[in-house]
Parts: sequence; structure tokens; C-alpha cells
Amino acid sequence: MLLATTLAGAAQFGRGRGGRSVRDSVVFATPSDFDGGFQFCRIVFRTDRNGDGNGWNVDWPRADENLSIRLSELTRVPVSMDGEDQPKHLLVRLTDAELTRCPFVMMTEPGGAYFDDREAAGLRTYLQKGGFLWADDFWGEYAWAFWESQLRKVLPSGAYPIVDLPLEHPIFHELMRVDRIPQIPAIDFWEGRRSTSERGADSAVPHVRAISDDHGRIMVLMTHNTDFGDAYEREGDDHEYFEKFSVPGYAFGVNVVLYAMTH
Repeated sequence: MLLATTLAGAAQFGRGRGGRSVRDSVVFATPSDFDGGFQFCRIVFRTDRNGDGNGWNVDWPRADENLSIRLSELTRVPVSMDGEDQPKHLLVRLTDAELTRCPFVMMTEPGGAYFDDREAAGLRTYLQKGGFLWADDFWGEYAWAFWESQLRKVLPSGAYPIVDLPLEHPIFHELMRVDRIPQIPAIDFWEGRRSTSERGADSAVPHVRAISDDHGRIMVLMTHNTDFGDAYEREGDDHEYFEKFSVPGYAFGVNVVLYAMTH
């Protein structure tokens, strides 16, 4: 397959940072952190005990670093690096002024997220001014319903419908052709079962859904019943997992970042 050959050749197994995430100290972005290059911005959010999610820091910081590394290898996008040649990924809250400096932000396990009025207003302003949010890694109908209840505090359903994106949508073809929606399981789940649906029949079908603005630009991208973050975080842990899940995961992830940066 041409796609797998291209990606596997450019992003060799084991070159990214593997293993479970080492929990770096939580330091939030400041104005001086932004230098004009691409920086992976991750949303820090509170988790509701009635939701279905393990918190904002799942896959952090490895996923943030590895997707940034692969973006620098596979495209000409300038990626901000620190003095040790590591990607300068950032943490932001929905009420931080620095949020507006991020053309791309990501949330992991949004099925447990809680937004208060200020947070909802901050995210709404960000999205309406041209921002892009990718919400990834939540499984089953309960997690979806809980996430949608929080998202509707931000963007009401009447004006902002949620749609399933067809494979003909440009986001699947920005750089590499993605001809199917991969269901990517957490590596521990896959190694124990060699299956991909983490919630059985309740999460059997992966979805790529979106909310767009009046001009058709995606504002919120949602990858449900799949875990792209683990494809990035755990790419260096298992060669078979890398080829089966990280390669298609990076194809879509690089397309997403390019779309967010150019629309």
C-alpha cells in the first residue's frame, strides 16, 4: 500500500518517543512560548464524576510530541523545538487568553469533560474566531451523549449541527489519502485481546464527526470509538501496533493539522 510505504519510510518505528507518558510538570502556556512555528496545544479541562473519561492528560505528553515530530518529518510545516530539539507542546485552559494563539487544540477523553459558563464561553469565542478543536478517544453511546451535553453549552444544536464526515471530505485528502476510518484501540486493550472495539458492540463503529461554521470550515472534529492519541503515544512500543495503527493514525493526524492550519 502506497500510503503505508510512504509513512513507514518517513516515520520509522522506534524513532519517536515511546512508552507510557511521563507526566511532565503542568505548566501553562504564556505569550512568550509562541514563536510562530506549529505547537501542539492541549486543553486542560475538569472531569465530571458522572462522565466517562480518564482526564485531560491521557496520552500526554508523548502523543503531543510524537505527532509534532512526524508533522516535521512528513511536511514542510515549521514545528517549534526547544534547545534539546524536542517539540514545544503547550497546555492551555479554555479561559486562558493564550488559547486564541493556538490554531489547533486537542482534547483527549472528552466523554468525561465538564465546562462551566466561562469555559464554554471561552471555547465558543475561540471557535467562532477561527479556532479548531479535535476531540479524540471516547467510546460508546454514554460517553458520546455526555460529551454532546457539554459541547451544546458551547455551540447550540440548532445553529451548529453535528454531521458524519464522508470520506470525500478534504480533511481525508489534505496530504495523504485516507480511504477508511481506522478504529484504533489502546495498545494494552489490543495486546490483550487482538480486537479493536473497546466497548464491544456499543463501540463497534468508529466515527469522524464535525461541526462546521457558515462557510463550511470545520470548527470541531470528533473521532469517536477510536483512539488516535494512543497511536501517537505508543508508536515505539510494538512494531506490529505501529504498522497496524500508528501508520494510518499519522496519515489522518497530519491531514487534520494541515487542515486546521490552512482553513
